[in-house]
Amino acid sequence: MLTHLTIRNYALIEQLETDFHAGFSVITGETGAGKSIILGALALILGQRADLQSLMDENEKCIVEGIFSTHHIPLSGFFEKNNLDLDEDQTILRREILPSGKSRAFINDTPVNLNVLKELAEKLVDIHSQHKVTSLQDEEFQLDALDSFAGLDEKLMQYRQKYTRMQSLRHELGTLQSREEEAAREQDFYRFQIDELEAAKLLPGEQEQIEEELKLLVHAEEIKSRLVNAGALFDREQGLLELIGEVMHELRPVSEYYADIAAVYKIIESSYFELKDASLAIGKLDERLETNPGQIEQLNDRLNLINRLHQKHRTSSVEALLKVKEDYRQKIAAYTSLSTRIEELHLQLSKLKKELGDMAEEISSIRKNAIPEFENEIGGIISGLGMPLAHFKVVPQALPELSVKGADSLTYLFNANKGGEMQELSRIASGGELSRLMLAVKSLIAGKRSLSTIIFDEIDTGISGEAAGKMGIIMQKMALNMQVIAITHIPQIAARGAHHYVVFKETGEQQTKTYIKYIQQEERIVEIAKMLSDSTVTLPAMETAKELLKN
Repeated sequence: MLTHLTIRNYALIEQLETDFHAGFSVITGETGAGKSIILGALALILGQRADLQSLMDENEKCIVEGIFSTHHIPLSGFFEKNNLDLDEDQTILRREILPSGKSRAFINDTPVNLNVLKELAEKLVDIHSQHKVTSLQDEEFQLDALDSFAGLDEKLMQYRQKYTRMQSLRHELGTLQSREEEAAREQDFYRFQIDELEAAKLLPGEQEQIEEELKLLVHAEEIKSRLVNAGALFDREQGLLELIGEVMHELRPVSEYYADIAAVYKIIESSYFELKDASLAIGKLDERLETNPGQIEQLNDRLNLINRLHQKHRTSSVEALLKVKEDYRQKIAAYTSLSTRIEELHLQLSKLKKELGDMAEEISSIRKNAIPEFENEIGGIISGLGMPLAHFKVVPQALPELSVKGADSLTYLFNANKGGEMQELSRIASGGELSRLMLAVKSLIAGKRSLSTIIFDEIDTGISGEAAGKMGIIMQKMALNMQVIAITHIPQIAARGAHHYVVFKETGEQQTKTYIKYIQQEERIVEIAKMLSDSTVTLPAMETAKELLKN
């Protein structure tokens, strides 16, 4: 429950702090005093978007902090999921609006995303304003209310998890089927490309080898001519070998006399034998080298084939072409694995749909069994709220296919008068009737949820007299199991509160400021008497206020 609220620099509030108590509390005050401002500040720590215009002083930051007693609420899963520190006894929610317009959210002094703050706040507080009464006309709210009454929250959470899983698998299946259709159209193309590359019988490094062979064959005539000329320079009369031999003949006799000449002679002698080997090698190269126009044509054809494949596949090497061929093979293999995954998804979806169908059938059965008791309870409450002739009925309908909430939808039918035709709430119920119906629904489902605090913001609009008193009694009963805070203009409801707060404003020389005050017996009599009077508090109003509080 909410135990303490602090508000600074928000709208007409400069500084406001107050404690709240367990049970039934009421907040009263004149119209325009600032009750809605306090509620707006509270909404900030419950995840509502911040507005820079709400700052009282635009140069200072706004701070709203709420302390909640949470020892009785199972929150460990939430704190663990969001990696937050859990205090077993209390939880602190805080929002800060900076002058720059930026907003920050905190849980137990740890910065969090606004969505995380909102998720936690929904587990702690339900603010129900007069503007939300119309949500009773919404079919989704109607279904949720019956489900809470029937104790289906846990089963529905399990169902929704499976349903979400099914939707995820369906999305994956649709994506894969689209890819499969596209891949199927491309299979023939892939196979043709593979066949063409296979037929080429490409070998790593062959392009470079072909280019080398072609270079040799194309220049074979020139090479042979050069080899013949070179060979002649070695072997002809007065050729290289003969001249070097003559040099050796001149130096050999004197080499034994002079060591330096001997060294030179060895160099020349070594060169002579190396050149002789070179001369023999030139002769062999000449013999081995042949001109072969037919082979040139074959090699050119092969090279042209490789170049055409390069141009087609935008590659520059045989190795890259082989990689292209392997990529096509992998695409064909992926198509096969795609088909396998699609079959798996069909099987998973079939099994999951069967499980969901069984769960939805069980949920539908529980809903239908709970409807008579739900109708009777609502009927009894609204009868006590001044509508003794009203009729309330819940009509379930089967959906054509499973939804996130099961296999049903439903509609609330209502008629406030005897003998009248029952119609949907959106067509027949007035604002006051909707308020009473909403309170009846809230009172029934409040004890079914782990929520610790509910705040009614002038839900009593359009209610007066005995019905207002009965509405106060219902809020009192709700407060036996949870904290109930009611912002009200109705004295019969205000008198029922175990705790009473008054919101008021004071106007100074420069500003008007809003405050809240906790009042007790004597002050309560005066406050309720004000609510009973037009302008001046009269003695009869005081006596009536005393009687209301006494009762």
